[in-house]
Amino acid sequence: MKRRAAQATQSSHTGHKPLSNKGLAVQGKVKVAPDPEAGAKQEQLKAYEEALAQFQQQKFHRAKQMLEKVLEGPSKELRDRAHVHIRICDQRISRAPAPSAKSVEDHYTQGVALMNLGRWDEAREHLDRARKAAPKADHVVYAMAALDCLTGEADSAMENLKIAIQLRPENRYHARNDEDFSFLQEDPRFTELLYPEREGSAG
Repeated sequence: MKRRAAQATQSSHTGHKPLSNKGLAVQGKVKVAPDPEAGAKQEQLKAYEEALAQFQQQKFHRAKQMLEKVLEGPSKELRDRAHVHIRICDQRISRAPAPSAKSVEDHYTQGVALMNLGRWDEAREHLDRARKAAPKADHVVYAMAALDCLTGEADSAMENLKIAIQLRPENRYHARNDEDFSFLQEDPRFTELLYPEREGSAG
């Protein structure tokens, strides 16, 4: 009898629970309805995605404009990401070489600058133009030898370095301390070219 009474009491308590649950559910729905930031977050996310698309196409000026709009949105995470990308955009914009290179020195300067950025193909394009315009400019040929070395083209590097030294013997001493030629340090041809006195003493 006692057990039945206990069960009856339990069921009477459980009978009230669904009512309280419904009450909580109703309250929950009331809280979800007003969300003024939802639209703003959506707009912020859209601006961020558009900015990334411009960034990937290397349109850094346009990307920066879109990222600045992202900074106005409510999401802190997106604002933080936008700050990082804006810094990168600023760096890329400041590093971008001037588009109108016409003289030998212009092409040479841009070629060396692009080499320093690791943009080998663009660097080669400028150095090729400089060399065609001034085939006996030893500093241009020397830069091409360095570029060949950086891109792992040992034979071409040796050939260009040899020409650069023939045009101006002082280039031999520059190359000895130039880190760009570290790829050739173990190549006997490189040692023979840069230290001819060793070969003479050996013979």
